[in-house]
Amino acid sequence: MNDITAKADLYAHDLTDAVWRKSPHSAGEGQCVEITDLPGGGIALRDSRNPHLPALRYTAEEWSAFRQGVIDGAL
Repeated sequence: MNDITAKADLYAHDLTDAVWRKSPHSAGEGQCVEITDLPGGGIALRDSRNPHLPALRYTAEEWSAFRQGVIDGAL
């Protein structure tokens, strides 16, 4: 499966019954993002204040790179 197909598969996944969660480090100020797991280790991310807007979706590799950038202080 190539990157384009993997990304298309993530966006084809129905999030109607998704279980969304916030970081336990959230300050409760209402400026949070929520995530839910997707098949193949992917992640969907949405604005908790605007959950009706489309969620962004990341492959497992993209999400891992993002997390590592945060941990390393690059982001």
